[in-house]
Amino acid sequence: MKKLFTIFSLCFLMMLLVLPMAFASGEIPEPAKIDTGDTTFILISAALVMIMTPGVALFYGGMVRTKNALSTIMQSFFVLGLISVQWVLWGYTLSFGPDVNGLIGNLEWLGLATVGQEPNADYAATIPHFAFMIFQAMFAVITAALITGAFAERMKFPAFVVFILIWSTLIYDPVAHWVWGVDGWLRNLGVLDFAGGTVVHILSGVSGLVIALMIGKRKGYGKEIMLPHHLPMTVIGASLLWFGWFGFNAGSALSANGLAASAFVVTHIAAAAATVSWVATEWAHHGKPTILGAASGCVAGLVAITPAAGFVSPIPAVIIGLAAGIICYLAVSVLKAKLGYDDALDAFGVHGIGGTWGALATGLFASKTVNSAGADGLFYGDPSQFVTQLIGVGISWAFAAIGTFIILKVLMAFMKVRADEEQEVQGLDLTEHGERGYAYQDFMTGSQIAFTAPLSSPIPKPVAAKTTLA
Repeated sequence: MKKLFTIFSLCFLMMLLVLPMAFASGEIPEPAKIDTGDTTFILISAALVMIMTPGVALFYGGMVRTKNALSTIMQSFFVLGLISVQWVLWGYTLSFGPDVNGLIGNLEWLGLATVGQEPNADYAATIPHFAFMIFQAMFAVITAALITGAFAERMKFPAFVVFILIWSTLIYDPVAHWVWGVDGWLRNLGVLDFAGGTVVHILSGVSGLVIALMIGKRKGYGKEIMLPHHLPMTVIGASLLWFGWFGFNAGSALSANGLAASAFVVTHIAAAAATVSWVATEWAHHGKPTILGAASGCVAGLVAITPAAGFVSPIPAVIIGLAAGIICYLAVSVLKAKLGYDDALDAFGVHGIGGTWGALATGLFASKTVNSAGADGLFYGDPSQFVTQLIGVGISWAFAAIGTFIILKVLMAFMKVRADEEQEVQGLDLTEHGERGYAYQDFMTGSQIAFTAPLSSPIPKPVAAKTTLA
């Protein structure tokens, strides 16, 4: 009996030792480890990208006339709400969900189903899936906001809401999947786009131009002076964009590492270089350097470096920025004047042209010494990468132009898109939203002029105050 008891005891002890090993087999994977530093970095980067959309609102809002300031700001600010909801419900799964033939994500993540606090190793193994999702949401938001500069001061707000919702779903989401989604066909082709030269800037700029052409010029364009009403507001907006762009580009490394630092550095360098080259070109061309030119130049440099930020070193960044300031200035001041289209706030001239230059420049200056996961460009021994970038640019241009044309054409069959003449005369602030950005006062009586008025009533003008010297 003692021997039997000893044998049973030994067997029981062996079972206790083996049982945990059985449960620790490959069928029960270890939970993914989240890096708190990376997570903090991406959440801060997402917040930086978020502030860029109000930055766009101020940048554009200061460049329009007084009577359209609020309507212009409203378009960008409302997009922050609308596209965020769209992204959660279906935009994210179409853009980054499990691949369907390289063309689109499936509906597995509809309404963020199965998207949660654990990492998704396909995109970022050290941060929560939620963090990656919300970071990308801010890209979808600002892309929709950028388009509005092309058709400022003349699109009805209901039409804008419907259009931008459809456009984000049918244009932005598929191209985001092609370029950034796992097994997206342009990604598999080898197209490099670190933070959105094709996906964000070419799509928004080209689509904006198509809309501007389809709905026509503003009333009085080319005959009346249409000066920016508040340049300090525009400079504040440009400053917020420059600030937020560090999250836009550096955050696209998806980790707090050396690549993020490199992207941060080249982003600032390119913006600085483009600010200088735009102002210098304007100075030589028109005889005076302007603050509007400096603000536009910095944005042009930021746009151009975006696709290349994770693939180029500082000296190429200087070249990309210097060229961007000159190229975008010529597109805005020469090309637009010669062709006669009304890209009101130069969305195409800065984002469409700047994004195109940046995507092609990536094919020239990309280097594996900066990012081993990238490729070498033409100047680093691989001319095929420039050809690949050219294909990516061509596809993005064509898809944006044709898709936007079809969406707007169908929309025009069901609702009025362009504001009528009287609405344009009164301004969209009053006619579309029933409010004004500025309260005028009658300096003789001290009374405030009403914020609302019938369409047939002209906006009263302030009376100059009489002053006496003491």
